[in-house]
Order: sequence, then structure tokens, then C-alpha cells
Amino acid sequence: MSDGPVYRYFLGTWVLDVENCTFEQGSPPRAGTCRFEEAGDELAISMNWVDVEGELHNMTVKGVPNADPAPFAGGELADALSMDAPSETELHSSAYLKGVELMTARRVLSDDHSVMDVIQRVILPDGTMPENHAVYRREH
Repeated sequence: MSDGPVYRYFLGTWVLDVENCTFEQGSPPRAGTCRFEEAGDELAISMNWVDVEGELHNMTVKGVPNADPAPFAGGELADALSMDAPSETELHSSAYLKGVELMTARRVLSDDHSVMDVIQRVILPDGTMPENHAVYRREH
């Protein structure tokens, strides 16, 4: 095993491949980037995207990839977040509200670490779980 954290191949900036996205909930963005960087003991994931109306959005989440939910300031949407890096090519996160898991994101890297597939699932009150699938390519 090489030096560095298990999630080291995720570090850097990724560009959304809009043409290869499929969304069951909401509309795919017009453009977007995702940046992974170490912030002390935590992994910071910063997301920037332009929605279908052309409005820019930004969001950063931080967590220790140890699978333990930690307090998260997500307002009425989430009060805890967990991250887990089960392998060098997988990174998972989950958002919780009052102890109930409401959202999951599973990130998987291609064998050459140049493409990242993100499958985000939202768990709705009626039990349905729409999935959004996004593809990112490593920025060079």
C-alpha cells in the first residue's frame, strides 16, 4: 500500500461530465466541479455547480472518513454526516436527520483513477429512493 490516506486518489479537482449524468430527482446541472482536499484530520469536499436556470451554487462538507456520524450544520435537511473510505477507489457519505439516514452518496473511481462515478440516493418519506448518477473526470 502506498503512503497517504486511503482516499488519496480522490484528492484534487473533478469536472462534471454533464452528458453522462442521469437524474431521477431534479435536473442535472449545466456544469459543475467537485474538489477533495485534506483539512487537518478531515476530508473536505467542495462542490460548485450551475443549475438549469444558470444560478451558481456552492457547498462544502467536511468529515473524518471513519463511518461515524458527526454533527453537521445542514439546517432542516441534515444534522449529522458520516464518511467512509472502504477502499482506495470508494468513498461513501450519508446525511442524517434526528438519527434517520436521509441521503447517501457512493463515489467510485475507475481503475486508472481518472473517472469518478457518483450515485446519490435520497430516501423520501414515502420510502422511495430516487437516484442521481453523475460522472466526473479528473481535472488536468
